[in-house]
Amino acid sequence: MDKAKELKNIKKNTIFKRGILLTLLTVIVGNSFFTSMPMGTSYEGKLQDISYIEFLYDLSYKKDNKIVREHRIFDEIIEMIKKAEEFIIIDIFLFNDDYDRKNEFPPLSSEFTNALIEQKEKYPDLKIFLITDEINNFYGAYESKYLKKLKENNIEVIITDINKMRNSNPLYSGIWKILLKWMGTSGEGWIRNPFSPDSPKVNIRSYLKLANFKANHRKVFITENAAIVSSANIHDASGYHSNIAFKIKGEIINDLIKSEMAVAEFSGFNMENIQYRDNKEVLKDVKAMVITEGKIKKHILEEIKSTDKNDKITMGMFYLSDRDVIKELIEASQRGVEIKIILDANKDAFGLEKNGIPNRSVAWELVKKSKGNIDIKWYATHGEQYHTKLILIERNDNTASIIGGSANFTVRNIGDYNIETNLKIVAKNYSEITQDIRGYFDRIWENKDGEYTLDFSAYEENNFFKYIMYRFQEWSGLSTF
Repeated sequence: MDKAKELKNIKKNTIFKRGILLTLLTVIVGNSFFTSMPMGTSYEGKLQDISYIEFLYDLSYKKDNKIVREHRIFDEIIEMIKKAEEFIIIDIFLFNDDYDRKNEFPPLSSEFTNALIEQKEKYPDLKIFLITDEINNFYGAYESKYLKKLKENNIEVIITDINKMRNSNPLYSGIWKILLKWMGTSGEGWIRNPFSPDSPKVNIRSYLKLANFKANHRKVFITENAAIVSSANIHDASGYHSNIAFKIKGEIINDLIKSEMAVAEFSGFNMENIQYRDNKEVLKDVKAMVITEGKIKKHILEEIKSTDKNDKITMGMFYLSDRDVIKELIEASQRGVEIKIILDANKDAFGLEKNGIPNRSVAWELVKKSKGNIDIKWYATHGEQYHTKLILIERNDNTASIIGGSANFTVRNIGDYNIETNLKIVAKNYSEITQDIRGYFDRIWENKDGEYTLDFSAYEENNFFKYIMYRFQEWSGLSTF
């Protein structure tokens, strides 16, 4: 009788323990997979008239056995800051001078900081808001010297609350939220900073938060005069990267402001109501719209799906891995669409050597499944990155669609996880903006007056293990791309 009672109690305890475990797993899974984007993100503005647009780009390349740095974007941003008298809104992912010190880079972060402070001193009523990612404080382990200096000079600094964002690494983030988040991240560190030997040491709790792989990845600069949407960071070690940007004027800037107010709000800051006043001039044959986060993917897929025989798709991309985009590119090639893609070889990362994932695996798949109809080249980097995120679609009906900005074509960047901002531009093929972008791609594809790109064979890689690794990382979120 006692033995039967004992067995019954064991059974009850087992059921109870399993119930607790099931409840805990349910909570973890719920916190990982069933979170939504913060209100105001995944934004899609109206396609509207604009009064000005200019295509800007940075290129690092070799000519006559010498490295040439042809860079404009940072200088344009500084000039825009120097002309601001009413307001400046900045949303920037990397904003620091952290790197391994083995090489020297342009002091972008200090120059940018000083430019903002000088303009604030010149115009005390100038409203300046800088939104940035937690990576610059190493997820709360310390305060960045540049952010501290800005705050000391009455410039509003808003650290994006990544806890409010969806979990791009769900296998880990649920566990972190339930079991680790409560420990916080502040406090003196004892671990060497992974980004720079002379930056403050960090603690293990900050590393644990980093593993969520969340980011406000935007690169947006707005004043009362103009706006720039870019792929370029204000980051010393990124100073030689090849990037693109659009400088724009028009009512569309109010859509950019609206999208930035949303990030400030979910991060606990109510940005004052700021309004851009346009001069009402209108460019002929060019319209543009703001798209962020998942809406970027929506428009990429729509544009590729709408292509037909003899249309042209040209792309320059730092990371290309999203499965839906890859599928649509292959299907477009089968319809007779001419496709050219320039990719970073994914070999350089601030002095470290990368393994080529995901681009080399993706490139092999695109070439193979399109039966060679998709033409791929690699940008010839020399320690820096081809950090561009840009697609140009030219159609036989004389219309062109352009999408570019901060977002790589990966699940993390365009799947409603990272915070991203791109512009979509609709224009005629003969318009100045289309011709400028076409000229940019022709220049680097054909290696005009310099060595920009290498043939596909230079980094051709049919590696089954790496392909499986890429597919797993893209599916699971256990990656930084």
